Amino acid sequence: MTLDLQPIIVWITAALTVINFLTIIKNALSSTSKENAADIKGHTHKLTEHDRRIQTIEGEMKHLPDRESQHRMELAMAAINGRLDTLNETLKPIKATNERINELLVEQVKK
Repeated sequence: MTLDLQPIIVWITAALTVINFLTIIKNALSSTSKENAADIKGHTHKLTEHDRRIQTIEGEMKHLPDRESQHRMELAMAAINGRLDTLNETLKPIKATNERINELLVEQVKK
């Protein structure tokens, strides 16, 4: 009786090929998940940094004037500018009088 190994070798080769193929798939999936875990950790760190920066900016913006406050300041500045223009016009005759008095005093000192 001769033992024919040919059918057994075919089955062993097929089994080893399937095991090899499954090992390749497992390695591919596990390496991708490790990379994804590292990426998620990096993104989580960046997200935490951005959250801190946003909180800092929001805290600083609470102290800034809002739209209505800014508008009221602009109106007040316009009113102050108008008053300064009026004051400038009011002071022109006084300036002219002072210049004339100064000229008169200089002439008296020369005599």
